[in-house]
Amino acid sequence: MNFGYKKMYIGGKLVDAISGEKHKVICPATEEEVGEIAWAGVEDAQLALEAAQKGFEYWSKLTMYERREWMMKLRAAVLEREVELRKAMVYEMGKTFESAEEDIEALVNGLDFYSNAVMNMNDEMIPDLDGTHDHRIIHQPAGVAVAYLAWNFPLLNVGYKIGPALAAGCSIIIKPSEMSPISSYLVGEILESIDFPAGVVNFICGKSSVVASYMTKSTIPRVVTMIGSSATGKRVMADSTTSIKKLGMELGGNAPFIVFPDADLDKALAIGTGVKYGNCGQVCVAPNRFFVHEEVYDDFLERFTEIAKNLKIGHGQEEKPDMGPLVSIKDRECLMQLVQDDVAAGATLHYGGGIPAGKEKGSFMEPTILTNTTPQSRCFREELFGPVAGIMKFNDEEEVLRLANDTEYGLASYIFTQDEARIAKFSRELQFGEVQVNTVRYHINLPHGGIKDSGIGHDCSIYALDDYLVKKRISSLK
Repeated sequence: MNFGYKKMYIGGKLVDAISGEKHKVICPATEEEVGEIAWAGVEDAQLALEAAQKGFEYWSKLTMYERREWMMKLRAAVLEREVELRKAMVYEMGKTFESAEEDIEALVNGLDFYSNAVMNMNDEMIPDLDGTHDHRIIHQPAGVAVAYLAWNFPLLNVGYKIGPALAAGCSIIIKPSEMSPISSYLVGEILESIDFPAGVVNFICGKSSVVASYMTKSTIPRVVTMIGSSATGKRVMADSTTSIKKLGMELGGNAPFIVFPDADLDKALAIGTGVKYGNCGQVCVAPNRFFVHEEVYDDFLERFTEIAKNLKIGHGQEEKPDMGPLVSIKDRECLMQLVQDDVAAGATLHYGGGIPAGKEKGSFMEPTILTNTTPQSRCFREELFGPVAGIMKFNDEEEVLRLANDTEYGLASYIFTQDEARIAKFSRELQFGEVQVNTVRYHINLPHGGIKDSGIGHDCSIYALDDYLVKKRISSLK
């Protein structure tokens, strides 16, 4: 399938790059071209910044009821083209057609949730200690926002940014990853088709070191937000210091998955394999380090392996796979090298580690399990972002807590136990922004964010609005 040539969306219009440059998008499953996009340079980035500034001047003056009307119009238009958008994600980054539904839900739910959340926000009153004044806190839009997105959930990531930005009254420039830009460019086409107010939303894609760096260094944006790696987050933070900007970042993760003897193993296995191998492991909250108590270790490992062996690996709507390919052959090579390095250092390749039979073309990789890993193993220290699980045995509660926290990351964590005292202790002492207890749950109304090198602020929930709103105090004599 080929989606043809897609233009950028700047200032309410679909436009070519000023240079005329184009970028080919390659399907990771077939290694074939699935489309071309207009490839932005510095001049295009400047046009987008200027358009967004004009868009902000218009959009920020609308009432929330007027903004909601436009957001609901966009929501309806996205749903009309849902199948096309889902297929785009299947072919641009290898997502399964079924899992692409999550992206659509996040986009439409984000538009709905935030437009309602802002309408329900009230001014805050602060008592005057002397009783002589009235003090009121109001919320106002911060200004132009630029958003840099990861490739793993192309439209979920759009939904996480566009919803709160538009509801708050900000204009936004969205730069999708060059690995999965087609679905975002299609949203640009949708915006153009419904005559969305010019400059309020803009989509451009180009080389990050050129386009993203230029926009981040500009003094026009008042908000810089991103979803990506911790290394990229640090570079963006450094570039942003040309002016004082609000920063919101959801970065890397290295989630521990701790299974105690009293755990519901059926539930732990279903969630552990589902989150580990869903989206081919390319999920920031996917568990990397499985800590399983020695009393249930053998049973857990045997059943975990059986589930991995029976996963259907494939591509496309017709094949209905459980797991698609990695986003690129380069990513697969890096993961395979990691596995080889850990095995050379003493780990055991318990299952997988290679290319699935019959899937030599593309960037498919077997679900992989490493055992006998140590805190020095690469699979313990690094964010894997692929279908590799390191499974370790433990017998000491304090030691497993120390090992779980032994990482610079702090996004998601998982514990499985029925012991209420243990749940309270680990929920309090795990150094992660999210602790999932006997479950996994994500929704637009639940805050999603990390601590340490895993980020600043939150996506989802009313807390995401903090990135796009500023507080103003108004004081007057009684």
